This record gives sequence, structure tokens and C-alpha cells, in this order.
Amino acid sequence: MTELASDRTARGTRTRRRDHGGVLPWLAAPALAFFVGFAVIPLVGVFALSFTTWDGIGAIVPSGLDSWRAVLTDPGLPHSLWVTFLVMVASWAVQTPSSILLGTFLAGYQRHRAVLSVVYFVPLLLSSAAIAIAYKALLDPNFGLGAGLGIGFLSQDWLGRPALAFGLVVFVVSWQFIPFHALIYQGGVRQIPRSLYEAAQLDGAGRVRQFFTITLPQLRYTIITSSTLMVVGSLTFFDLIFVLTAGGPGDATRVLALDMYKRGFQANLMGPASVIAVILVLVGLALALLLRRLGGRDASQSQLEGV
Repeated sequence: MTELASDRTARGTRTRRRDHGGVLPWLAAPALAFFVGFAVIPLVGVFALSFTTWDGIGAIVPSGLDSWRAVLTDPGLPHSLWVTFLVMVASWAVQTPSSILLGTFLAGYQRHRAVLSVVYFVPLLLSSAAIAIAYKALLDPNFGLGAGLGIGFLSQDWLGRPALAFGLVVFVVSWQFIPFHALIYQGGVRQIPRSLYEAAQLDGAGRVRQFFTITLPQLRYTIITSSTLMVVGSLTFFDLIFVLTAGGPGDATRVLALDMYKRGFQANLMGPASVIAVILVLVGLALALLLRRLGGRDASQSQLEGV
């Protein structure tokens, strides 16, 4: 009887697996269709457009590698790439520790922290263009907040000096996106077993020691995920920088995404703009794979176990 029951159980398990195996591909079909239609096909189109000459209105003329040569030999490309990486590294260095601390604080279960979570999340709900206009008005040296309150530090020419303009871009970007990453870390902290903290308290560990010995190690894969979103997302910063500094003063804040816009929609050079778009995709893919590599096999294994 035991063997018969085990055989029935095994057959039932195989049947359920076959049923799930037949249903799951159909469930993924809509998402796959959207991905192909809105990601793969446009990407292939941009890649093909990078081998042409087009002003955005007239006929598309194949030009081989002319657009690639024009972009790769342009001395402005290394500068834009360098500024992009500087913004990426600086914004990551500001956002990551701030998001971890804020997320850890908001992971508590006190009543007031729920209200603070909503308040801290407000910047992410605002338009990047609106945020840029607001900061541009507040930091105006003649009519801004500093001039109105008589604060000399805020009355500086923030958008007229390269170092100040770059720092302002990093600050505004971090101010906008820290709430999103704090929300990720808040969820990660709440998944840490409370028994670890209780055992640490019994051993006499304070809050600071618990943070460095329990919280941070347990957030390793959350940090990898958040860093991937930060790094890849920083490659697409355009609207905020365009409204706030327009790439200036000079080319101090001219990132690759802004360079692509200026080539494509101001100079009507769609071929070189498509080349920069392809470069952005390749750089983003390489950075995402690198960060995934840093996560190691344990990250994939832990994700599989969670599923």
C-alpha cells in the first residue's frame, strides 16, 4: 500500500510539472511580446540607423561606418564619457550610504516612521524637469533663496562655475532618487531575521555594532541590486541636466545622453546620435554584467531559493 501511494504521488507530481510546463510559457508570452516590441526592435532599428546618414526629415542614406568614424574621432566624446562616469560614481557615492541609513531607519515599526516614509518618497513623485526649474530658481544668485535670506553661501553662481554646477547636478540627482533606493533597503532590512539582532543584544552588541556586523552583511545582494539600478540609470540622465545646466557651463555637465540629444535634435545628425545611443547600451550592459559578477553565484542561488 505504501509503494502504491508513493507511485500515485510521483505520477501526480509529474503531471503537475507537465501542466505547469505547458502553462508558464503562455503566461510569459505577453511580457515577451512587449519586450520585443518596445526594446529589441527599437534597439535593432537604432543600431541600423547608426550606419546611415539622416537629418530626421529627408531620405535615409546608407553611409557605412562614416557615423562611427565621426563619433569615435570626435574629441568631445571622451569628455562626455568622462563626465558621465563622474556623475555615475559621485551620485552612487552619495546615494548608497544615504539610502542605506535612511532605509534602515524607516525599517522600524514605530508609528511615526510610516508618515516619514511617505514624506521622504515625495521627491520621486515629482517631474525631473520641475525639480530642475525649482532648484534653478532657488539658487539664482540675484533673486533666489540666498539673496532673499541674505545667506552668502547660497548666493554663489552655482550654474556659472564648472565645479559648482557639477556638484549641484550630483546633489539634485541624489535628492530625487535617494527615496527610491531607501525603499529598496527598507524592504531588505525587514527581511533580516529578528533573531540575529536578539542574539547580538544578548551578547552586548550596541546598535552601531549590529549595523556593521548584521545589517550591512545581510544587505549585500540588496546593495548589488540597488547599485545596478543607480549605475545603469545614471547613463540616461537627460531631462534634469538639460533643464538645469544644458550641459554647461561650457561642457562641464555634458553627459552622453545630452550629447546624443544635441547631435540628433539640434544638429540633425541622426546617424552619430544613434552611434552614441548604441554606445550607451553597450556601456550599460557591461556595467550591469560587471555588478552581477560582483554578486557572485551566491546571489543567484539565494534568488532561486527564494523562488
